[in-house]
Amino acid sequence: MAHATVRLPFPAMGMASADSGWRIRARRPRNFGLRAGALSGAARRELLIRGTAGSATILGMRKSSAPSFALPFVAGPGPQPRRGEPSHVFWVRVQIDEELPYETRVRQRVREEDLEWMQPADVVACRVDPGDRDRLVLYIPDADEAARVSIAKILADGRRADATVLAATPVAADYSGRDDPVLRLDLELHAWDEALPWRVRLIQPVPLAALGLVDLGQHLEVAFFTVDHGESVAVDWAASLGDE
Repeated sequence: MAHATVRLPFPAMGMASADSGWRIRARRPRNFGLRAGALSGAARRELLIRGTAGSATILGMRKSSAPSFALPFVAGPGPQPRRGEPSHVFWVRVQIDEELPYETRVRQRVREEDLEWMQPADVVACRVDPGDRDRLVLYIPDADEAARVSIAKILADGRRADATVLAATPVAADYSGRDDPVLRLDLELHAWDEALPWRVRLIQPVPLAALGLVDLGQHLEVAFFTVDHGESVAVDWAASLGDE
């Protein structure tokens, strides 16, 4: 008895092609932690009042193509964004007291003047929803609230130490090759006036000319104020490159 040929309305897929399809889907970037839209003004005000205080290190940022909410709008203490200012997507590393740091993304509108202080490796203040840690508001801290000292001040007034590179990991996923890449640096510091070496972790832009200096075992010149986990440490790239 002859068997009828059944024609499928779609091409047959073998195991190899099916497997490759799964691999393709697995390679697609996941937009983790990024909500469909920015929080409303009321939601932001609620977070600023009731949210858990923390700090956020900017790992990357880009201008958002999504429309912004109309005013009134509250982004944080101090002057507010003006109507028509674009929203931005920030990739941040959030640190809350007594909790492990984590990375997420947040879309919000900020004043153009504030963007100068929200570049990769900058540290800003944030308020986080205790029940949803991906729901947060970023803002520039007041002078009394700032937990970190500026890199320029550390380099100008800090004590000096020798740092050995233990690891260097890129953290800016949208790095285009034109700007200085942002790296997470694990360093071991030795200072002449400290009895023991200590280890720190920094997130800082690395000049393109200095990329060869962050290989394992290389030495960098750094400035610091006190022995900590990296909060008061900055790499002196000019001195490390021999420009000074």
